[in-house]
Amino acid sequence: MKQKILVTGGCGYIGSHTVVELIENNFEVLIIDDLSNSNKGTISNIQKITGVKPTFYSCDLKDIHAVQNILKDNKDIEATIHFAAYKAVGESVAKPLLYYQNNLVSLINILITQLKSGTTNFIFSSSATVYGNPKTLPITEDNKTQRPFSPYGNTKKIAEEILEDLSKANKDCNITSLRYFNPIGAHKSGLIGELPNGIPNNLMPYITQTAVGLRDKLSVYGNDYPTPDGTPIRDYIHVVDLAKAHVKALKRQLQNKQEENFEVFNLGTGKGYSVLEVIKTFEEVSKRKLNYEIVERRDGDVPKLYADAKLAEEKLEWKANKSLEEMITSAWQWEQKVRG
Repeated sequence: MKQKILVTGGCGYIGSHTVVELIENNFEVLIIDDLSNSNKGTISNIQKITGVKPTFYSCDLKDIHAVQNILKDNKDIEATIHFAAYKAVGESVAKPLLYYQNNLVSLINILITQLKSGTTNFIFSSSATVYGNPKTLPITEDNKTQRPFSPYGNTKKIAEEILEDLSKANKDCNITSLRYFNPIGAHKSGLIGELPNGIPNNLMPYITQTAVGLRDKLSVYGNDYPTPDGTPIRDYIHVVDLAKAHVKALKRQLQNKQEENFEVFNLGTGKGYSVLEVIKTFEEVSKRKLNYEIVERRDGDVPKLYADAKLAEEKLEWKANKSLEEMITSAWQWEQKVRG
């Protein structure tokens, strides 16, 4: 009998890649997604990759009664992996209440409902934004979290505090928070990848959309940061490497290997690249010149963020192994296939 895993936001970018890895590791997957920033066509593409069609429910997690009805019909869920959230930094600055309502109410509703159903394993999709502007690099899990610059980032920090409080109050809960650095790239099949609705918030789809002519030019937000070329440095990680880490974290929970009932892991490569380095690498990989311009800094961006991921390597037996060139090549192949 396959173990059933609930994946919220499973049609999204990271969620869909994780669903593929779960199916390939012989788990049964149930997806809840409101399709606000994703596409139902992703389900058939997951099926094309894996040969298995995951069960899908279209549902807004803010509607607790709808969530309860779904879980009533699925009492044998072993764990939840929670991706569902709004994630645009700029939009969150303009519409903070929308972000606090969606990201936190959704989290609380799924926790209340799954605990009533007897599911105690929970993996949370967090972010390196919880570290704010770190005083030391690389960032270890011992770095203190700080008030992030954006409401989006703050929803991740508050969510982790909610989860930590729950873990103290309910010792039966096994909770893992995975702090992502900057996921990019796409599945080698070219069938799933990052396809944001509207204007992209992340660098990579902005680059690839500019290269295919969907955008006139790429805006580089600031070149006066205290970095070698003046542009912000980030730790980019291939989305497939990231997805594999979720499977490792899940197996750790299901095998009762957690040392504490609330654990936190950084997921990154440990190496930082500047925005201009990413652009240059894209130009080399694609053999195309990118039209970009330097514009004003964007609210909420910090100069440098890169991970120390040794804890994940030690405890989850996981390590990111794909190069920046591989990440960018896969993202470019995906973009070309989508626009085909």
